[in-house]
Amino acid sequence: MAEHSLQLRLSQKLSLAPQLQQAIRLLQLNRIELREYIQEVLDANPILERTDGEGEAEAGSEQPETESFEQQDWETESLGNEQWMESTPYDSFSGESQIADTSSDSLREHLLWQINLSHFSDEDTAIAEAIVYGLDEDGYLHDSIEDVRASLAPELLVEEDEILAVLHRIQRMEPVGVATRDAAECIRVQLASLPNDTPARDLALRISKDYLEQVARHDLDELRKRTGAKEEAVTAALDLIQSLEPRPGARYDNRRDEYLVPDVYVTRVNDEWRVTLNPENEPGLKLNRFYIDLLRKSGGKDAEYLKGRLQEARWLMSSLELRNQTLIKVSQSIVEFQQEFLEQGDLAMKPLVLKDVSEEIGVHESTVSRATTRKYMLTPRGLFELKYFFSSHVRTENGGAMSATAVKARLQLLLDREPPGHPLSDQDLSDLLRQAGIVVARRTVAKYRESLGIGSSSERRRLFRRTPAST
Repeated sequence: MAEHSLQLRLSQKLSLAPQLQQAIRLLQLNRIELREYIQEVLDANPILERTDGEGEAEAGSEQPETESFEQQDWETESLGNEQWMESTPYDSFSGESQIADTSSDSLREHLLWQINLSHFSDEDTAIAEAIVYGLDEDGYLHDSIEDVRASLAPELLVEEDEILAVLHRIQRMEPVGVATRDAAECIRVQLASLPNDTPARDLALRISKDYLEQVARHDLDELRKRTGAKEEAVTAALDLIQSLEPRPGARYDNRRDEYLVPDVYVTRVNDEWRVTLNPENEPGLKLNRFYIDLLRKSGGKDAEYLKGRLQEARWLMSSLELRNQTLIKVSQSIVEFQQEFLEQGDLAMKPLVLKDVSEEIGVHESTVSRATTRKYMLTPRGLFELKYFFSSHVRTENGGAMSATAVKARLQLLLDREPPGHPLSDQDLSDLLRQAGIVVARRTVAKYRESLGIGSSSERRRLFRRTPAST
């Protein structure tokens, strides 16, 4: 009886694990990638089809009867929203809101953004930046620990174990496995970041450590002999390994131009800020009744094939629902934190880090990172990537904190009002900000000024001299 109970529990975990992986994957896709992924599934799965009329047969032809997702009863197979998120270390507007995105949010920029929002000390930040600048296009670190230490400023006397500690933190940032030294280490880091109860995880870790050569050859018999595991367990471990990304930086390469369409809308109704999803985020999928009826009547291999496709369809629908729920929760939390920005602009932006949102809605920081990357919010103040609302803090004289975005806005005002022909130096700007109660070092002012696309005081002075006087 005990063995029977254990087998039932194992079977349930195996049925949920693929959906967990799919839900995580869908969350990090942007709208275009999500649309392409759904189309691939529709092309391969006859049981799944759209409710919006796309791809349907010509008018007048016979249509198979279908049933929508909401009509299905599958409580025993669906995965609760809180369960998957907590277990993962992870029309007020007029006109079309589409903007051509020609920017390249590179892997380096994405990692530096996360480092900026993490609770690193100044010394650890310097180490982290040195590691990030040493990555290649695939996200691998080819520099040795000694090379990283040599690249730091002379006054930073750090030990090898300090660099390794920072390296391990970066390797668990998004994308997980970045800054590893080779594909084997990358796979091990990704496996180690999965929940401990992930099916086949322990065996996959063992295989990735000692038998990757056999994995490359897909030598199932040799793996069974060396590990002593059954064929079913080895197959599950191989499937888990092959679902991972051995080149964590690959998806940041050669980004194409995109037309940005909001994922969420923010409107103000009766002094209340409301967040709604773009209806296009819900593709309108349904199950084909014809094939479901055929499944009931079929047997053998046909039944097994249709049963597998039915399970895939249900997982996809449930994962899409979880994606939308997470996106709306994260967006609502951001709006509540940044309500003053929506009302007053950049000067009122509050300091906000991933941890603030993750703690409020009860998910892991990596889940918030996935939900905010390449997702866009349309507000009365414009279209913003969700990442825009996160900002590190700058200390104020009274012991408080101000967001870096608000400091940049103040800096822009000072630069706009500087005397013609007598541009303010970075130290002058630092002193003026300090007079306003904002403690910003000259180096930080220079960094913010450069991010605003404004040249140094000497460059601005030369530009003023070359500009003809107005008549």
